Amino acid sequence: MQSVQPRADDTQIQRQPLHALVASRVRDMIIEGQLAPGDQVNESRLCVDLGVSRTPMREAIRSLAVEGLIVLRPGRSTIVRAFTPEEVQDMLTVIAELEAMAGRQACETATDAQIAEIVAVHDQMVRHYDARERLDYYKLNQTIHSMIVAASGSPTLSELHGVLQGRMKRIRFIGHNAPANWQGAVAEHEEMIAALVRRDAAVLAEVLRRHIRNTWSRVEPSL
Repeated sequence: MQSVQPRADDTQIQRQPLHALVASRVRDMIIEGQLAPGDQVNESRLCVDLGVSRTPMREAIRSLAVEGLIVLRPGRSTIVRAFTPEEVQDMLTVIAELEAMAGRQACETATDAQIAEIVAVHDQMVRHYDARERLDYYKLNQTIHSMIVAASGSPTLSELHGVLQGRMKRIRFIGHNAPANWQGAVAEHEEMIAALVRRDAAVLAEVLRRHIRNTWSRVEPSL
């Protein structure tokens, strides 16, 4: 009897490049504030802390620089990117319009399967909220925004949104510091999902805009 060999794509699904795993961990450190805006990124120390060599660490740092979370300064130290309040407000304004546009299109073009998947991720996010698992909650929160944008069917919207969302990871995370802010964000997500399930384009666009405007109100005192 012949043994069944795993397909190449199966192996690729199971395995993730080391530098991607390292980038994910360093990204979490930035989001949670272990590496704060303006902090020097000490590659040697991170290699020791994470138990990896310099090569995957450098690849991870480069990928995070592309995302806009880290600033590479030739001949000088690498630092965690810091944004001014004006830059944050400007990016949130643009994100609000991109998501509102995507929400309207998603109500028209998303398949039932896509909407069901978004609902499932939302339900898992709420379970993390109930358990007060903040980082896990936050990651699914951001995934939902990306999924709604993807459901619009516009690669351009997804690309532009992905760039800005990557830069705002730490900022949007601190918006959940206060329990009332976190509770409010979850309530707004409930409204989003309800509007998406009804395919109510006008309401979904309005809720997404309001949600991002409220994000600014939640993060402004911390900037």
